[in-house]
This record gives sequence, C-alpha cells and structure tokens, in this order.
Amino acid sequence: MILDHHLDLDTFLAVVRGGEPVSLADAARERILRARAVVERIVDGDEAVYGVNTGFGKFATVRVGRDQLALLQHNLIVSHAIGVGEPLPAEVVRGMLLLRAQSLALGHSGVRTEVVELLLALLNARAHPVIPAQGSVGASGDLAPLAHLALALIGLGELEVGGEVRPAGDVLADLGLAPLVLEAKEGLALINGTQLMGSLLALALHDARTLLGTANLAAAMTVEALSGSHRPFSAGVVGLRPHPGAVAVAGELRQFLRASEIAPSHANCGRVQDAYSLRAVPQVHGASHDALETAGRMLAVEFASVTDNPLIFPDTGEVISGGNFHGQPLALTADALKVAVAELGSVSERRTEQLLNPALSGLPAFLAPQGGLNSGLMIAQYTAAALVSENKVLAHPASVDSIPTSANQEDHVSMGAHGARHLRQIVDNVASVLAVELLAAAQALDFGGLRAGAGVQAAWERLRQEVMPMERDRYYRPDLLRVRGLIVSGELLRAAREA
Repeated sequence: MILDHHLDLDTFLAVVRGGEPVSLADAARERILRARAVVERIVDGDEAVYGVNTGFGKFATVRVGRDQLALLQHNLIVSHAIGVGEPLPAEVVRGMLLLRAQSLALGHSGVRTEVVELLLALLNARAHPVIPAQGSVGASGDLAPLAHLALALIGLGELEVGGEVRPAGDVLADLGLAPLVLEAKEGLALINGTQLMGSLLALALHDARTLLGTANLAAAMTVEALSGSHRPFSAGVVGLRPHPGAVAVAGELRQFLRASEIAPSHANCGRVQDAYSLRAVPQVHGASHDALETAGRMLAVEFASVTDNPLIFPDTGEVISGGNFHGQPLALTADALKVAVAELGSVSERRTEQLLNPALSGLPAFLAPQGGLNSGLMIAQYTAAALVSENKVLAHPASVDSIPTSANQEDHVSMGAHGARHLRQIVDNVASVLAVELLAAAQALDFGGLRAGAGVQAAWERLRQEVMPMERDRYYRPDLLRVRGLIVSGELLRAAREA
C-alpha cells in the first residue's frame, strides 16, 4: 500500500490484519516537508505558537526557549504516557500506527518525514508498542494511549514482536532503526488525535458487518427450523416501509430461503403469524444495518482527516488552534453501534428461546433426545441470556459523560475510547450469542428431513462438518467454539451466500 490521501476500510484491514506493507507516497512526503518548513520558520522567529514554543493545555501561555524545544517535546511524551490496564491487542495498535501515519501524511501537522517513516517501519516490521487500554478521555486526542505509542519511537517503553515483549530501544536496535529525537511540534503531533478510537471503531465495524450477515443467516435457519412463514420478507411487504436496511435484510433472507422444501410443506397450516423475533427480522436487523452504514460514512471522513492541533497551513503560513482532535463524532458513532450490535444479540437470544421452548416450537424440549435424562441445549440459552444482559450494561452511552481536564482548559471531553472499547466487547459477545442460535437451529433442522432454503442448507451442511448432531448430552463448549470460529472468520456466511 502506498500511503497518500486515500485510505478506506478494506485497505486498512489489508494492512492491519493482512500484514500488507506500507510505504509513503512522494506526494505525501512533499506535503510533509512543506508543513515542516512553516514550523522551522516559527522556531527561527519571535512569535509564540502553541505547541511549538509554548507549554501545553493550561500551560499554553508559558513560553519555552529555543534551546529547550526538543526537551519540551520529550517531556510531553514521557509525562503523558501514564495509561493503565491491559495492553491493547496487536491489531488495534497496528491500526493506531497506520491511522497516525495517515493523518500526519496529509501535511498539516508540521513533523519531519522521519517521524512518519518510523511509524511505518514499526508497522511493516510487526513491532507493536505496548499500549495500556485505559487512560483516554477522548478529547485533545487519545493522549495517554498515543503517548505510549510515541514512547516506542523515542526508544522508551516496550515493543511486542512475535509475541515477545522487550524494551523498545533493544527492538529498534535489532531492526536497525534509530530512536527519534523529537524536534519542535513533533511530540504534540504524535499524541493529538483520535487514532485509538478510530482503530477500535474500524475493526468493530468490519466485524459487526459480518455479524449482521450472520444474524440474517441465523434468523433464516431458525425460520426454517420452526416452519415459519417467508411471506413477511417479501419485497411487497417491506416495500411499503422501505427503510434501506429493511429492504437489504429482507432481500438477503429471501436469498437464504430460496428453493426451500420446508415452506411449501406447511403452506396450509393453521398458524396465523409468527413471533416478532421471526416475523420482524427485516425491521429489527434492518435498523442495525442502517446504523452500520452511517458509521461507515463517518469513518470514511475520519480516515481522510487531520486530527492534530494546532494545524499548519503551508499555503498561507498560518498556524491555527482548533478542535479537530475532539472525539465526539467517533464517540456518538460508537455508542450508536453498541446499541445496534447489542440488538442483534438480543433478538437472536429470543429466537433461541423459540427453538428451545417446547410450548413455542412443537419440538422436543431444549432439543434434547430423551429429555430428562438429557438436558440438551438448556444451558446454552442461559449463556446467551447472560451475554445479552451484559451487553445492556456495556451499551450505556459513554458519550453522555464528561469530566473536565487540564484545570478546566479542556472542559468537555467525549469519552469515545470507552465507548469504542465497550463496542469491541459487545461485538465479541454477540458472536457467541449467534453461535448459540445457530447450534440450536441446526439441531432443530435435524428433526425435519426436508431441504431448507439454499443458503440455510449450505450453512447447515457446513456446520455439520464441524459439529455432529446431538444424540445424547456431551461437553458442548467445544461445539459452540467451533461454530463461533465459523462466524468470526466469516466462513459460514460465505458458504451461505455462495449457495
């Protein structure tokens, strides 16, 4: 990948998860040099400019002498690297490295090219700064997490390479890389930004899209297992309330259910209508679909944004303090996605109840052969219920809270990093909730005998390659984890869609 103006989610994933190497475009290098020239002129002049020759935050009015500008930037990094908590996953750190380099490469931050080159060198070498997960309030950027990232660039802190955590200075030496000696403005440019929030949100959005498609598949499988009606998914019905998500979800359901032998077999049954968790799938899943689309548009803007402060304008020589570092757009988006993804789990758990409750399904209780002697999937629903309830706590909006910082200079903050971290956990929980539904729906289909719709049938056959039908109670967790693996990898969804 050549790092220039454009970065989309697919390219982000190719680098962050796929390991595609990144290099800096010549045009980006030229932009960086032009902005740096403005900073150099400020250093040589008498004007006080925030972040270049002044202190930070509440110390913005304190002038710093030219002979101490490098120490000023060094002190900024070491003092701000005071996060706590478990280290962030490597893929999140990789996303932070890429997004920080991307923002700096747009040429409004005033760093030297060496700063961006070292970020990319660590990324390409799979050398990941150890960054504690907690400590960002989501305004003035993700200050503490990004300070830990910058710490590795100056040879301090720790780097993880190949699963081993070592002192950053030693790793840089082994890679033939020299630690940076930060110059004017560079430390501030490295830590003023939304890259923790952005990385978490980008990864979660991609995974949530996979979960949405899998939730559509799980719903279709449950509809078939319960001999539910396909008619609520017709284009005519959904077209009378044509929210884009509902239209898209109904279309996918029709594809998964195409050529079903089960639907004609109960065409003249006496059932009037199905439960909401089956009948209203286009409307419920569709609302989540629309939330994901909105998040995608926000993220596309963020990927093309400069989140530094102050901003350098090479054409005019202006240096302007603004608020581009504020995480509110990401915070509100993360909070909306938390609800949207949690709801996919909530309605899935209700479909699992429909499958396991004999009063609702007409199937053996808990899908257990010889119920009583065997408990079947009774406790699988407990697990799903526990995760759904946990998600209700995690889905509480983080962005409605704000605690002023820096002696009230920074008097409104977004708490977006909290929301993005909670979103990642919700996505993880919902993958397990869907695995419970799919495990149950596959077992329920075994009681039938007719071929399900094309996508459902293909998914059922793929599941049965990993998980044998239940003939008696056994240790079910390995089965659940195998199904979950098929969900997270996207393999099960691909099998259904290809069919």
